[in-house]
Amino acid sequence: MQIVSLKLLNFRNYDYLNLSFSLNNNLIYGKNGSGKTNLVESIYVLALTKSFRGSLDKVLIMDGKNLASISGVIQDNVVHDYQIVVSNDGKMVKIDKKAKSKLSEYVSKINVIMFSPDDLRFIKESPKVRRDRINLDITQLDNDYLKTLNLYNKILKQRNAYLKTMYLNANNSTDYLNILTDKLINYGIILTGKRKKFFTKLNVVIKEIYKDITGINDVSIMYLSNYSDNDYEKLKKLYKNYYKKDILNGKTTFGPHHDDYIFMWKDKPFKDFASEGQQKNAIIAYKLAEIKIFKEIKNSCPILILDDLFSELDREKINNILNLLNCDDIQTFITTTEIDSISADIKNKSKIFYCDNGKIREEVQ
Repeated sequence: MQIVSLKLLNFRNYDYLNLSFSLNNNLIYGKNGSGKTNLVESIYVLALTKSFRGSLDKVLIMDGKNLASISGVIQDNVVHDYQIVVSNDGKMVKIDKKAKSKLSEYVSKINVIMFSPDDLRFIKESPKVRRDRINLDITQLDNDYLKTLNLYNKILKQRNAYLKTMYLNANNSTDYLNILTDKLINYGIILTGKRKKFFTKLNVVIKEIYKDITGINDVSIMYLSNYSDNDYEKLKKLYKNYYKKDILNGKTTFGPHHDDYIFMWKDKPFKDFASEGQQKNAIIAYKLAEIKIFKEIKNSCPILILDDLFSELDREKINNILNLLNCDDIQTFITTTEIDSISADIKNKSKIFYCDNGKIREEVQ
């Protein structure tokens, strides 16, 4: 899968941009704050309809403008036109100029894997950060996962609202609560089943990739879930054990919306025992393992974005990573502030763009 061309209108610091890319390597350089990350962010938003920065949609729109538009031509056996328009009223998406009524009809069509320095928060920060990440990753592989996740969240919201009503009205009848709980269990079983399958595949390949990067293979990912056993009757009993607590708290305290996963280093949590460098390598190994899984499941490689990777890792690690990416069907975008530190070999294989305050020019080698 490759993005052939990209058009931006009023996106971040770009009033208008029209670029054509190499189907292999694209190198984007410039000073900090020049718009390098904004450019690769636009590709990410085109694919997933949201920013990896966790930004509100409205900040994607250039100051003083009413909307922002991202359009891209994507090649994956066949060629399609994709567009997302962001305004203060929400988002609109189109495929081949035809509007889609739901984002779930759009997401998972374009696959992107990204590494940025902020990815370390997946190891260090809260379970919600990691859940959001894994939901996006599996969604790209399986559109049915997104549909089930949306249904689960809808029922969860209804259940939480009803729990609050039960508490406020001292309502002891659990008939409607049982109906909502049954639906939640059924959707939850599907979600956790797909998550378990994903982590099983991930752990098969991540050890070997981490070894290729560092020479050590002591890394794995442990999936933590309330649904340790996807048995409906057992889960129904567990939920009933939580009824009193749920009513008192006015929210559902049990279920896959509390799931987490932990990067493990020699059977110990990475965040407690591994160095920052080892944690960075683990994140990169995770991303590279995803590429293999994407290729296995979807028969094509995702677009890979490496944002400011060269400022984070030493040259040996970078060379190891780039060697692992030595595949003709992986389109890669690399951003950097230090073009001179990049080897001639990498530059010779790349289409190079210079970024300067909302303007981008292609450099002829």
